Amino acid sequence: MKIGIDISQTVFEGTGVGVYFRKISETLPRVDGINKYVFFGSSLRRRQKNFWPFPPTLLDALWNQAHIFSVDNLIGKTDVFHTSDWLQPPTAAKKVTTIFDLVVFKFPETSHQKIVATQKRALEWAKKEVARFIAISQSTKKDAVKILKIPAEKIDVVYLAPSLGPIVPGIQKKYSLDKPYLLALGTKEPRKNLPRLIEAFNKLGRPDIDLIIVGKQGWETEVLPSNKNVRLLGYIPESDKPALYSDARAFVYPSLYEGFGIPILEAMSVGCPVITSNVGSMPEAGGKAAIYVDPNDSGNISDKLFDIITMPSKKYSELKSRSLDQAKDFSWEKAARETVEVYKKAYGS
Repeated sequence: MKIGIDISQTVFEGTGVGVYFRKISETLPRVDGINKYVFFGSSLRRRQKNFWPFPPTLLDALWNQAHIFSVDNLIGKTDVFHTSDWLQPPTAAKKVTTIFDLVVFKFPETSHQKIVATQKRALEWAKKEVARFIAISQSTKKDAVKILKIPAEKIDVVYLAPSLGPIVPGIQKKYSLDKPYLLALGTKEPRKNLPRLIEAFNKLGRPDIDLIIVGKQGWETEVLPSNKNVRLLGYIPESDKPALYSDARAFVYPSLYEGFGIPILEAMSVGCPVITSNVGSMPEAGGKAAIYVDPNDSGNISDKLFDIITMPSKKYSELKSRSLDQAKDFSWEKAARETVEVYKKAYGS
């Protein structure tokens, strides 16, 4: 088969969608020695092979609205074309689409309305044209069946995986990390639940530990409450993340909704214990190794923060060990091999 893949979203560094298409496009040709791969990307911010200088608004108008101008004109004929849930170009190929989450349907108030409109348009075309769907969790698959009315037999679950680089020394000095700290990471937007996390942390009244929040500004302009023990580092290089995870007392991820939650596995892959939400897909990522909270209850979150801070060393070591074991169950090689099987199903459909 000749397989085309839209890698446009790799330009969005630090996002789960960007990580997915970067890692899957790198790994597929390495594990699959039979099929041929051709990549398509569109961006005004990136100039490289396989990328065309088309703004997202133009492609939304062409492909999600008018639904004209086949992507085959740009990359040639393919047997299978793999898209995201963001753009749906016309093509003569059998289509595979990855659905990352249904946040635009379940929590539209937590996304910018332009994002909601664009993704809904793309998914309407996907329902009509796509041969096979990939969901990144069982939770997302259930949402796709319930909300989009996609038949369950057309959806395959392929889990994502951690993809951290080596631990870089000197992070403590670079970011002046002179106290033990809890780490939170994610784009600053409403569903990441950061105000409630800060509220829960402030209830602890522990001046001996910091809450470090890492992540670029999303569409939400809300100013997060803080004190001298809550530090907002903003966007940091991907190369700095492994050391920040590794040195943290715990990684705290009380999101209201996620398609999967790669940061959970990133933290666990370096032995960092995780506190995360007991809803949606997050228990699928955290398994039996994570500590779970009700993301709508700041008191419950605060209690679990206290537990991890005061946990006896033996129990804490056991938790770190379980975290490492949980992360080992996920790999991009496994995800790529399972994705090839989805392409085969689509081509034969």
